[in-house]
Amino acid sequence: MAPARRTKGEIRRLLRARRRELAAARDLTADGAALAEHLLDHPPAGWPGATPGAAPTTVLSYESLPHEPPTAGVNTALQAAGHRVLVPITLPDMRLEWCDLADPDRTPLGIDSPTRADLVLTPALAVDTAGTRLGQGGGCYDRVLPMLAEGTPFVVLLHPGEVTDEPLPADPHDVPVALVLTADGWSRARA
Repeated sequence: MAPARRTKGEIRRLLRARRRELAAARDLTADGAALAEHLLDHPPAGWPGATPGAAPTTVLSYESLPHEPPTAGVNTALQAAGHRVLVPITLPDMRLEWCDLADPDRTPLGIDSPTRADLVLTPALAVDTAGTRLGQGGGCYDRVLPMLAEGTPFVVLLHPGEVTDEPLPADPHDVPVALVLTADGWSRARA
């Protein structure tokens, strides 16, 4: 008899427990600095901000939760390099509204902000080697990723060890991931 496939909810519970252990064993301040260094010193192809001296770009990022790969250093480094950093506000219906991280009032800019992004940094619990991204389960980024202009690079930030060879469950609306960034550097999730 074949083993039963785990549900997305079961997989998320296991990944969250593993992430808590990973985060507790890591120096998250150093990880944040490493993420910023990799992103700015070895940027992804297709990002207009990757060229030295390029005009500032708009980057969709997020403010990490305690066990997630830390984004504070990444966001600060992007701003210091002159880029505009937008972060989400989760609405009651799980859509994401966006605001400028530099705006102390966090004035909403509209749910269509992803259409103007030059680079997108997204959270996830894991990504498999085929490029399937498993998020927290609210579907927030499942709504955002299809809004991106064609060719806009999007990068999933993970802890080292959160890219898995074991296939993750995927739905037809899931957008495949190509790039993953960890404190150890870049990896390509799929060819």
